[in-house]
Amino acid sequence: MTSTASSTDSTDSTDHRQQEQAPRDQRPSWRQRLRRFGYTAEPAGDVRERLVPPFAEPSPRLWHALGVPPTTAERLTRWSGWGGPLLITLVAGVLRFWNLGSPKAVIFDETYYAKDAWALVHRGFEVNWDKNANDLILSSGGHVTIPADAAYVVHPPVGKYVIGLGELLFGFDPFGWRFMTALLGTLSVLMLCRIGRRLFRSTFLGCLAGALMAVDGLHFVMSRASLLDGVLMFFVLATFGCLVVDRDKARERLAAALPPDADGRHRPDAHIAETTRLGWRPWRWAAGVTLGLAIGTKWNGLYIMVAFCLMTVVWDVASRRVAGARRPYLTVLKRDTGLAFLATVPVALVTYVASWTGWILSADDGSGGYYRGWAATDGKGGSWTWLFPDWWRSLWHYEHEVYEFHTHLTSPHTYQSNPWSWIVLGRPVSYFYESPAPGKDGCPVDAGEKCAREVLALGTPMLWWAACFAILFVLWRWLFRRDWRAGAIACGIAAGYLPWFLYQERTIFLFYAVVFLPFLCLAVAMMIGAIVGRPGSSDTRRVVGATGAGVLVLLIAWNFIYFWPLYTGQAIPIDSWRSRMWLDTWV
Repeated sequence: MTSTASSTDSTDSTDHRQQEQAPRDQRPSWRQRLRRFGYTAEPAGDVRERLVPPFAEPSPRLWHALGVPPTTAERLTRWSGWGGPLLITLVAGVLRFWNLGSPKAVIFDETYYAKDAWALVHRGFEVNWDKNANDLILSSGGHVTIPADAAYVVHPPVGKYVIGLGELLFGFDPFGWRFMTALLGTLSVLMLCRIGRRLFRSTFLGCLAGALMAVDGLHFVMSRASLLDGVLMFFVLATFGCLVVDRDKARERLAAALPPDADGRHRPDAHIAETTRLGWRPWRWAAGVTLGLAIGTKWNGLYIMVAFCLMTVVWDVASRRVAGARRPYLTVLKRDTGLAFLATVPVALVTYVASWTGWILSADDGSGGYYRGWAATDGKGGSWTWLFPDWWRSLWHYEHEVYEFHTHLTSPHTYQSNPWSWIVLGRPVSYFYESPAPGKDGCPVDAGEKCAREVLALGTPMLWWAACFAILFVLWRWLFRRDWRAGAIACGIAAGYLPWFLYQERTIFLFYAVVFLPFLCLAVAMMIGAIVGRPGSSDTRRVVGATGAGVLVLLIAWNFIYFWPLYTGQAIPIDSWRSRMWLDTWV
């Protein structure tokens, strides 16, 4: 009776303190609570497959439907990893190098960087050019005398050295100063194909990401103009690619160290996960070099370095955890963080300083680079100046003055824009505009009135507007599906985009967005892969998904073709030009 009464009392009691004091492990975990939003845990299986997922292969049904014999299908699958990206790159290269010297003019900021590059590769520092230098360079085929008076410039030299290499190879003319940006733009398509393939474990999605960037108008225009942002984008993408390869190599090493159990399956092993050393990791050192080159092109590469370094630490923690580490953060701190820091920050710093070699070696008597002799003149005195050589103190002063310039640049410009509008292409930048009369410069004789000839730095609208939804998709995949690929893409977008919101009062432009464009293409490719459907989906689901994805890709390609005249500076009737001004802010 007593026992029964006690049981009844405890059941009927309104005192819920016992339930409130239930052990924490009986409460729903954060993963369980997120299931209502679509979160799903990673499936259990051989830990090696989780560390190093296999690459997807085309279904045998596809080859059968296409009438391809099995041996040929196997060979095509083996070659497609490089064959597909190279084919996409070939198309991108033909588009970018076609008539590269047109317009035969100094367009937009080429007036700075083309001439600075020519001076750098010949003198080691930038110089002041006469106001009529552009006309003289174009009329003389680049045979001009380089001035001796040093110029004050606000961007590091790497990007200008890159542009200058093309000028040394092909001459001081529009083709020469655009050659290297076109080459790097083409190579960035190849890199994105391969990075996407490794990221998604799918040759199709990797090639799709590269193809999307190949037909993006902003990337296309930036590849055909000697500006610094396309060069910066190349080094940022190269850094990301190096880190993705490094991640795979590190996980392969962890997977190889795990012993099989009695059933031949590989299980997580705490001891192996916490003690295995991953070596010097050369791809991470390569990333340090490309980071230094990125910062040496434009200073916003510093934000990229911070974001990517944090991202790789998270990757290392996840790798150790999957391998079985009970304390992955402590393990990474002990085993990985020291070398990771050494391979990135100091290497990037050394690379950056080395890029100033031409300026450092110039004379400090007033005939060398700007501010080169500051330490010997205005910078004299001080208690600690003996600790640093004069060139270092002069360079530090130069960098401080450049920082002051960048943080206080508020001069209004016709084409400046707020970063809030970039993702929807609110205010593109016109690099070149002319109004040729009928019968001149490609304007049809029967045009009736003057034509429009413009080079407009405008992303392919359908691609960018689709990317708005793709960003939401990758954020959902990252937050609620814990998809590391979505997190990596989101990190790339955030690192290139969000810092500009700190400088909304500064004079900034939409074409800065080319730096995070590759990650937008990866996001769209990932979204399209989800639209197509998982390999195990029903035939109806796959057909509907493939149809929808195909329509979207075709619309993007058509959109690029439609705006082709605005990307290449072709003369078109003014009514045709007006029909392409979809938003009032584009004019």
